[in-house]
Amino acid sequence: MMQELTSFGQLSISLPFLLSASENIWRFLGEMGDVMCLGMAAVGSAIGIGLAGQAAVGAWAREARAGQPMRFTYIILLGMPMSQTLYALIVMNQMRAVFTNTELAINEAGMLFGIGIATGLGEMLSAWMQGLIGAAGIRALSDSEGKGLAFIIIAMGIVETVGIFTMVFMLGMIPTA
Repeated sequence: MMQELTSFGQLSISLPFLLSASENIWRFLGEMGDVMCLGMAAVGSAIGIGLAGQAAVGAWAREARAGQPMRFTYIILLGMPMSQTLYALIVMNQMRAVFTNTELAINEAGMLFGIGIATGLGEMLSAWMQGLIGAAGIRALSDSEGKGLAFIIIAMGIVETVGIFTMVFMLGMIPTA
């Protein structure tokens, strides 16, 4: 006989029903973190690429007006923020493996949610800041006739390292069976 916890007219809520709902809620929370990981990183990459892309288009317009050849090197700088989305995808795919073990996924739902949010934030901000540096770098290259590309790539690489560290550290926190 099922234990009835409460009754509201004809609505009865049983203990097994509540436990089942609780498991679904926890699993949902863990999977939400998994999806947020990639979504937030993609937002950061889009913003970073947009910022650098605006600077590149402005520099190309200026070079075209001056009768100069348009520099391909700007594409390198505007494409760099894309990698953070790939780092988040790697973390997300490793997190997906946890969901094949329902008990582990439910027990570690809070951890999975936290990993997803931390990864998403780390990658989003890394890509965003990389785009800001790229935009400034494109303006600097345009003003200096292309001088200083190596230094700009190094500066962007330092921000990239934050994204790599985020990926590596969060991968190490993913629970295993």
